[in-house]
Amino acid sequence: MSVERVPLAGGIIDRDAPTRGSVEALAAAWAAPGALVLRIAGPNVPVRAADRSLALVPTAEVAAPEAERIYLGRRDGTPVFAVATEESASEPGVAWQHPFHAVMKLDHAERELVTMALAVIRWHKAAGFSPRDGEPTEIADGGWSRRTSSGGELFPRTDPAVIVLITHEDRVLLGSNVLWETGRFSLLAGFVEAGETLENAVAREVFEEAGVRVGDVRYIASQPWPFPRSLMLGFHAHLAPGQDPAALVADPTEISELRWFTREEIRSPQAGLLLPGSLSIAGWMLDTWAQDGAL
Repeated sequence: MSVERVPLAGGIIDRDAPTRGSVEALAAAWAAPGALVLRIAGPNVPVRAADRSLALVPTAEVAAPEAERIYLGRRDGTPVFAVATEESASEPGVAWQHPFHAVMKLDHAERELVTMALAVIRWHKAAGFSPRDGEPTEIADGGWSRRTSSGGELFPRTDPAVIVLITHEDRVLLGSNVLWETGRFSLLAGFVEAGETLENAVAREVFEEAGVRVGDVRYIASQPWPFPRSLMLGFHAHLAPGQDPAALVADPTEISELRWFTREEIRSPQAGLLLPGSLSIAGWMLDTWAQDGAL
């Protein structure tokens, strides 16, 4: 199984780190022929109705101060920046859409640009002051850090979270979150705690949410999830020997229902069963297991 198919996995854009550290290089990249800008309005991105591509615009058409430009890197050699902006209703053929609706129709490079831009811009909105001393911070390194006047540095934060596909005798365990509508199920997941390995986080989260132990915990793939700044780390685990698959105990503060599903139930869900969407690593892992089991 190739992890290249993981939604939002990226790896296509040249992040061009050397350019970030040079004011002159950043200015040259902005002024380069063909340089483009991805505009972000809240969570929404501009999409061309004609071909469902990102409505990137030339840098010459964007009046953004240097301090507000996020340098994403190069796509096929072309510099690409991102800026926070307002939606415009005056662009013919362009619709502003939430990434949940737009991203899966974009090519892999455009998906990566959106993922990067959302993560960094959202971080900037929450990082105006240093958490160490409350001192104001300013954008630096082409948007990839913030600095205080006293020399303190802050970098974009990423929160690691584990998500696990649990199997037993050709069935998969799914849970329904207490905040979801009736009938929606997904893989169990949770954030990694301080001083904890990823494997221990998997075991702890499963026991806390489902009351059973798992074994043979194996890493599968990861996915950036910029809503707002998570990195989802996908695992496959089996119910541990001696554990009763019927003795599930849902954490009432997080899980409203736990159920085992067969491959056929995942391949052809009955009316009322809502499974993870194709954008998420949960949907990708579940579909991969249901179709060929090669996890």
